[in-house]
Amino acid sequence: MYQVLYRKYRPKVFSDVYGQDHVTSTLMNEIKENRISHAYLFTGSRGTGKTTCAKILAKAVNCEHGKNGEPCNECEVCRGLDAGTIYDVVEIDAASNNGVDNIRDLREEVNYTPTRGRYRVYIIDEVHMLSAGAFNALLKTLEEPPAHVIFILATTEVHKLPATILSRCQRFDFKRIKPETMAIRLKQVASLEGMELNDDAAVLIAKIADGAMRDALSILDQCAGRSKKIDARLVSEAAGIAGRESLYKLSDAVCAMNSGDALNIIAELYRNSYDMERLCVDMINHFRNFLIVKTVKKSRDLIICTDDEYNMIVSGTEKFTLPKIIFALDMFQKALTVIKGGANSRIEMEMSFIRLCSPKLDQSADALLDRIAALEKAVKNGVAVRQAEKPNISDISPKEEIQPKESEKTAAPAESQKNEKHEEPPKQENTAEKIAPITEKQPLPEPPVKNDSALETPDTVEFSQWGEFLEAIYKSDIALYGVLNGATGYIRDEFFLIDSQNAVLRQFIRIPTHSKAIKQALYDVTGKQFKLGLFKKKEEKPKSDPLEDLISKAQGKIDINIE
Repeated sequence: MYQVLYRKYRPKVFSDVYGQDHVTSTLMNEIKENRISHAYLFTGSRGTGKTTCAKILAKAVNCEHGKNGEPCNECEVCRGLDAGTIYDVVEIDAASNNGVDNIRDLREEVNYTPTRGRYRVYIIDEVHMLSAGAFNALLKTLEEPPAHVIFILATTEVHKLPATILSRCQRFDFKRIKPETMAIRLKQVASLEGMELNDDAAVLIAKIADGAMRDALSILDQCAGRSKKIDARLVSEAAGIAGRESLYKLSDAVCAMNSGDALNIIAELYRNSYDMERLCVDMINHFRNFLIVKTVKKSRDLIICTDDEYNMIVSGTEKFTLPKIIFALDMFQKALTVIKGGANSRIEMEMSFIRLCSPKLDQSADALLDRIAALEKAVKNGVAVRQAEKPNISDISPKEEIQPKESEKTAAPAESQKNEKHEEPPKQENTAEKIAPITEKQPLPEPPVKNDSALETPDTVEFSQWGEFLEAIYKSDIALYGVLNGATGYIRDEFFLIDSQNAVLRQFIRIPTHSKAIKQALYDVTGKQFKLGLFKKKEEKPKSDPLEDLISKAQGKIDINIE
C-alpha cells in the first residue's frame, strides 16, 4: 500500500524536525540531564510537528540505548513503539473522547505500571476539545500523577484551555516553519523520491502551506501525481490557486479602476476551477507584499520570493498609494470573513473588486481616505489638461436658460449676467432621434489626470472640475449620471463641450430637464453659465487646393451651431 509523503518522511528523531530547534534542543537537554517533567503542553498551528515531537519524546524517555537525548530506533522498545506492539504509549483523541467518563477511565489506567518501558506516556491530542467537567476531572491527576506517568497535551487553540491546566504543564510553543526552511526540506524529499522540483515551485509550495510542513508535503504529493517535473505552474494548478500573472492583472485592473477587466479575470479563473476563497487569500498576501515594500526600508528580508518576482512586486507597488493598499487589504479581509461564513465566494470577490474599482460605491472612512489620497497626489503632481482636437460643436441647449439659486444670486459675478446675452451664430443642420432615458446607475471612475501642461491651449482646455461636476449631477439627475459614464469635459470660450463615446448622449441631453441639470451643476461648481456642446473630432475632407488646407489648419476653424 502506498504511503503518503508526510507519513513516509515523518521525523523519527529530534534532529529531523525542521524549524523547531528551540523546542527540540530543550527536550534533548532535559532527557540527557534526566530532568523530565510529568506534564508537557505543545501548542502551535497545524502541521508544525507537535504530535511528531510528542511521539519522539515518548520513545526517547523509554529508549534502552538513547544517546544525547535521542531515541536509537533500534532497540526492542523503539521498534515496538513504532510497530504498535508495546502499549506503554497511549494516544487519545480528545475530540471524540471528551467526556468525564473518558477521563475517569484514564485516571484508573495511570495506576498500572509500564509493561516494557520506564514510563507510561499519554498523548492527548486536541486537548482543548475536552469538556469543562473532563478538565476538572483531569486536574488532580495532571498535577500529581504517579512517578511512571508522563502527560503530553497537544492543541492548536491554547486560549481555550483553563488557566488551571496551563499552570500544571511545561509549555512549548511551536512556530510556523519558515518558507526558506520548508523549501530546503521539500527539495530534499523530492530528491529522495526522484522528482525534479525547481526553486520557484518549492518556494510557492512553502508559501501556500503557510508554515505547515504536513500541508507542504501533501501538496508535493499531489503535484507528483501529475508529473515528476514540478514547476510553479503545476503547483498553481494542483493547489487550485491563481498564478502570479493573474494576481498582477487583477491589481492592475484595480489601479486602472477597470472593474470589467477584473470580473473577466475572475470569470476565467472560475472556469478553470480556481478556488475563490484561495484567491481572496492570495490577494491579501499580494497586497501585503505591496504594504511591506511601501513601509519597510529593507523589505527584501520580509518577502519570501525570487529576485525576479520581488522586482515585479516593487514595480506594482509604485502604482498604489498607501491608503489604497490598506483599503484593499481591509476589503479582502472582510470578504474572506464573509466567505468563511457561507456566502457565495465568487459573488463576494466580484463585489470586492467592483468596490475597489469604484470608490464612490463605498462610503466608509477607509474609502474616503483613499479618495482624498488620490486627490492629494493629483494636486502634488499638478492638474494639467490635454490638448483637444479641433472640435465641431452642435449646441444642444434647451430654449430655457438656467437660473442661479436664490442663495447665489448676490454672489454671481457681473460677467455671468453678460454671458446670458450673446449673439447666436447661424444654425447648422442637426439630426436627432428620440431615445428612452437610461435609469440604471453606473459607477463612474474619476477622469484621469495628465501631468503635461504643454497640452493646454488658449482656446480649448480640459475641464479640471469634472469630479465635482459629476457629484452634483448624481444628486440631481441619476439617469444623466449613468449616460455620462466615461465622458470628459472641455471648456472653449463660453461653451462646455462633452466628449463621450456614448451615442445616446446627443439626444439624451437635448431633453430640457437633463440639459438644465448640466447647466445648474456647472453653475454650482464654477459660478459661471455655459452653452452646451458635443466634442467630436473634425472629419477630414479632401481639399482641392493644398494652400487652402494649410490655411484652414493654421486658423483652426470650427463650426458652431447654437439653438
